[in-house]
Amino acid sequence: MSRIVSRIIPCLWFDGEAEAAAEHYVGIFPNSRVTEVMRWPMDGMAPAGSVLTVTFELDGTTFVGLNGGPQFTFTEAVSFQVICESQDEVDHYWARLGEGGKEIECGWIKDRFGLAWQVVPRMLPEALAGADRERAARVMRAMMGMVKLDIAALEAAGRG
Repeated sequence: MSRIVSRIIPCLWFDGEAEAAAEHYVGIFPNSRVTEVMRWPMDGMAPAGSVLTVTFELDGTTFVGLNGGPQFTFTEAVSFQVICESQDEVDHYWARLGEGGKEIECGWIKDRFGLAWQVVPRMLPEALAGADRERAARVMRAMMGMVKLDIAALEAAGRG
C-alpha cells in the first residue's frame, strides 16, 4: 500500500516510460525515492504484470507516473520549477535534467521524456519582484538572452 503524503499529487502521463522516468528523477533530486509500483492485474490495455503507475517522491513532493499510452504528450503548458541556491545547483539540475533532452531558453529545458523544467536561481524571482523596477527590467532583459541561467550575469545586470 502506498504512503501518500501529499493531498494534491501531479500525475504525469507517459507512453510506457513511467518507471524509467521515476528512476531517472529520483537519481537527480535529494531525498527522493520510488514508493510504489502498481502493475496491471490482467491483460487488457497492457499485458498483465506491466507497470500501470509509479508513485515517487522528489525532495518531499509526491508524483505519480502513469503509463497511459501515446495519446497525450507533455507540452510547456505545464512545467516544474527547480529553485536553486547557487550556480553549482543550477549547473547540476541543468545537466542532469537535460541528459538526452533539449535546451529551450530563459532557464527552460525539456528532459528526455519530454517534460519541461525551469531551472531557476532563487535570486531571480526576488530580483524581478523587488521594488526597484529599473533593476527588475535589467535582470529580465539579461534573462531573456540566456538559455541556462547565469547567476553572476543576472546579478551584474541588476547592478547596471
